[in-house]
Amino acid sequence: MKIGVVVPMAEADSQVKGQTPSWPSLRSFALAAEAQGLDSLWVFDHFFDKAKDGTVTGQHEAWTVVSALAAVTDRVQIGTLVMCSSFRSPALVAKMAAAVDEVSDGRLILGLGAGWHDPEYYAFGFPKDHRVDRFEEALEIIVPLVRGQTVSFEGRYHQARDAVLVPAPSHPIPVLIASFGPRMLGLTARHADAWNTAWFGAPDQVLQGQMKAFDEALSAEGRDPTGVSRTVAIIVNDPAAHVPDPGGEDSSFSGSVDELARALDAYDALDIDHLIVLVQPLTEASLGRLTSAIALR
Repeated sequence: MKIGVVVPMAEADSQVKGQTPSWPSLRSFALAAEAQGLDSLWVFDHFFDKAKDGTVTGQHEAWTVVSALAAVTDRVQIGTLVMCSSFRSPALVAKMAAAVDEVSDGRLILGLGAGWHDPEYYAFGFPKDHRVDRFEEALEIIVPLVRGQTVSFEGRYHQARDAVLVPAPSHPIPVLIASFGPRMLGLTARHADAWNTAWFGAPDQVLQGQMKAFDEALSAEGRDPTGVSRTVAIIVNDPAAHVPDPGGEDSSFSGSVDELARALDAYDALDIDHLIVLVQPLTEASLGRLTSAIALR
């Protein structure tokens, strides 16, 4: 089982109140994760977060950070968790993925999703209606393009006419889709190389139910269940840090390092292919705590 970490990109991740993490601090975290043997780095795709009380907190733009991480690292995979299909035209997403494939020498995992945070749509002028319909059409363009095909597609929301990636990606670009509802699980089963479900603490019955639902979706699409990787995103809190729990008690893990090692073993026993960890707080000290747990497995 591979294990990766989310990188600090948002104001909520910063150790300085009111500031978004600087590029030097983000780069330092990423290089520390690579040096300590983690398998992957993961980037969220948001422009900002707007709380119910109207408070806005910042975040760096995802594709720019992905490109920068690709340039400064050598070994780790770099994944998007996940790129919002509403924010960029589908063919452009595929073109950008091909460029990052080149910069990273084949280390990109192209995670895709339908989007959800309405304030971003209002602020940047993106339509928020029929998000899953739009996502389904986007997949009809993105997926074949990154797989080296020429695409012509005429949909209600998206079009492409003899679109092709030139230069073509030098390596296969795995497409990951984050999903949990029946329709999104069906789209994942039809198109994706990898599936993501989130957010969890230790493995529980909810996760097992999601895995069963995905197996059923794969069966309905006639896909070999061994041909699609399973990835799970979890939140791991350092109980000594006393930070607000972003996931709540039912979707995060707050045990000791020894207990964390056993939780990682439990995920491995479920045949999870890739575990994506959001450490809290998002610091290099928390990163070291995670790698200590990995060493105890």
